[in-house]
Amino acid sequence: MTSHCEKEYCSSLPHSVWPADWLRQVEPVAAASLGISLYALMLRAGAAAYALARDRYPSCRHWLVLCGHGNNGGDGYVVARLAAEAGTKVTVIACERSRSLPPEVATARQIWLESGGEILPANSRWPEDIDLIIDGLLGTGLEAAPRAPYEVLIEMVNRSSAPVISVDIPSGLQAETGVALGAVVRATHTLTFIALKPGLLTGQARDWVGQLHYSALGLADWLATQPPQIQRITGTDLGKWLKPRRPCSHKGEHGRLLLVGGDHGFGGAIRLAAEAALRSGAGLVRVLTHIEHVGPLLTARPELMVQPLNDNTLQHAVEWADVIVVGPGLGQGDWGNNALKLLQTSDKPALWDADALNLLALHPEKRQNRVLTPHPGEAARLLNCRTADIESDRLLAARRLVEQYGGVVVLKGAGSLIAGQHGELAIADVGNAGMASGGMGDVLSGIIGGLLAQKCSLYDAACAGCVVHGAAADYVAEKQGTRGLLASDLLQVIPHYVNPELAK
Repeated sequence: MTSHCEKEYCSSLPHSVWPADWLRQVEPVAAASLGISLYALMLRAGAAAYALARDRYPSCRHWLVLCGHGNNGGDGYVVARLAAEAGTKVTVIACERSRSLPPEVATARQIWLESGGEILPANSRWPEDIDLIIDGLLGTGLEAAPRAPYEVLIEMVNRSSAPVISVDIPSGLQAETGVALGAVVRATHTLTFIALKPGLLTGQARDWVGQLHYSALGLADWLATQPPQIQRITGTDLGKWLKPRRPCSHKGEHGRLLLVGGDHGFGGAIRLAAEAALRSGAGLVRVLTHIEHVGPLLTARPELMVQPLNDNTLQHAVEWADVIVVGPGLGQGDWGNNALKLLQTSDKPALWDADALNLLALHPEKRQNRVLTPHPGEAARLLNCRTADIESDRLLAARRLVEQYGGVVVLKGAGSLIAGQHGELAIADVGNAGMASGGMGDVLSGIIGGLLAQKCSLYDAACAGCVVHGAAADYVAEKQGTRGLLASDLLQVIPHYVNPELAK
């Protein structure tokens, strides 16, 4: 990262994510190790937020700066002073309490007053000509829903038509989980400091964060000496997982993949998964499905090997396969349950999805040779809790799933999480709202299965598969929008992303 970005801000984001609690604890240590005071960090944060506001909204003439009692409020006072010094009209409204302010915040507040600034109480009437709002109300230490006067101010921000820049995190959003505990500022832009926090990338973050920006405040070199705890993964990471093929390679080197699923009436799920596996580069793909789907699958995609599922074909196919994907369209009846019982005896790498997960929840077992890909509802069944419990702390849920079931877990959703059996944790910062449609999970299963067949490790295949899946969906959405995006729209785009040299 360049020194300019450290002093101000970058719209390109780092690939390391750090727990918010850890950051609050080490911030004084980091500053002291570099001979920087906490007030100096506050000045840098305020300058970065001011630079973002100035650059994005140069024509705005009246800024409303909302300041809370903590460090975000101090950042807000710095922004207000810099804007006023540049000739911008500034109104500051603060939520003030009887207890004393933190020293750095008190200093920033006093300097704002000494520069001629005024501070209005939280219940003040807003000027009608406000054209930009700076949100410095609540920070990363939030543990409960905002109460008055914060709640009232947040609701007023969201009713305003003015753009909003949130300092560090949108007020009301939980920094560790991305959960909206109550009222949350809907930011147009968020500028976060020192490091990315998980709650900016997963949970409900995308509803509130807007465009995310970053400033290390001069601590990037120090942070680089700390072992990263969570990875943010994007399309730029694909090259480290997916290497170019050897020119003389043959189909046998690229894996034999077996997919099992598609009960009566559910042929679309197994078709999507199977073609996604082919598009991801699996050398040979065999499908065992309900007899009614054999002809249509062969007609639609003749590159597949398709047979009706029965005990005989399943036994031979399991012996043939390098990797097994089970679940798309499997159903929970005897047909799917009988197949799953036989597959449970295999020690080959596997991916379990959809109804395979629902059946697993009825008969839990732990094993290290598979990838599980639950959505929050399936995760809740696996952990015997409510879906709301999963969504209240997705990171914890992903770790619990690995602890209970082993292997690698992909907890799907906005900001999908990939948790590994050795403590690895990644957030896939790709994808869009158009992916909330039928069949998307089947495509993901096929992609990951195809990468497993090409001898990617469980964790690498899960990470790369999530990124390929989300990046392909983002490409399609950029061309046609998110509404009406189909899972099958991704199939033609997948090869562009599993060949990283094309995706650069």
